[in-house]
This record gives sequence, C-alpha cells and structure tokens, in this order.
Amino acid sequence: MHPLVELAKKSVERYIREGKIMKLPEIPPELDEKAGVFVCIKKNGQLRGCIGTFMPATECVVKETILNSISAAIKDPRFPPVNEYELDEIEYTVDVLSCPEKVNDISELNPKKYGVIVVSGNRRGLLLPDLEGVDTVEEQLRIAKMKANILPYEDAEIYRFKVKRYK
Repeated sequence: MHPLVELAKKSVERYIREGKIMKLPEIPPELDEKAGVFVCIKKNGQLRGCIGTFMPATECVVKETILNSISAAIKDPRFPPVNEYELDEIEYTVDVLSCPEKVNDISELNPKKYGVIVVSGNRRGLLLPDLEGVDTVEEQLRIAKMKANILPYEDAEIYRFKVKRYK
C-alpha cells in the first residue's frame, strides 16, 4: 500500500474512532511539496465519499491528505458520515494534482489523461481523470458543468490537470 493511501486510511480510522486528527508524521522529501489532493473512498466498489482541493490549502501533500481524507469520510454532502463499523470495508484512493493549466480548445483534453475544472463566475466544477463511464471530452465537461451548476450552453473557462493516483 502506498504511504499516502496508508495515511488516508489511518487518518480516517483515528478520526472516526477517537475524534482526533492525526499529528503530522515525518514527511519524506518526495511528499514535502504543495499540491492539491483528492481522497476518494469506496465501499464494496461504490463511491462513499470524495473530497479534495485542486490548489493546495496546506503546506504539504501529507497534511492535505490527512485533512481531505477526514472530509471525504464525514463531510461529503452526498453521503452520511462513515461509521466505525464500515472502516474495514473501505478502500482509499489518493490523487495528487498537478497545477491546473488553461485550455484554449477542447482538442487539448483527454478524459483518460486529464481532469478538468470548469469556471464561470464564482461557480467551479472539477472532475478527476480516468473515471469509469466517462469516455468522452463532452461527457467529462457536461458532468463538471453540472457539478458547478453551469448550464450546458453557458460559456466556462476550462482548465486541465494531471494526477498521480495511488490506490
């Protein structure tokens, strides 16, 4: 298990069982960088929570992982908070995001390679890359706009990013 995935698991388990946020462990040099991080949790192969930051909100990937893991478990508005009895059934994925870059034409997108961020005013929607059932750029943009409450025909700025995905 990758150290970030193990960290996500331990962070959630400690918070659910003890109500405490893990102290920052010793940080390996390769994880002592600032980056956005998304943590997704699944139970029996079904999404159970997914929360993240597309730009870093803390000083390093490790702290970002700890906080976003807990948020994915208890703050995703689509799901009730994770219960202690579920902890043994949960699988974790940690995505470390590259810095978003503006897209000038949708030909620059590829839903298997790049995630997208759509922005219109103060509305933003993000969709991670390489998601099951999202096979076209059009589908990826439609879902991202829907998440942001941007109507399909409304203009939006588009940004793309890559992820390092750890399972």
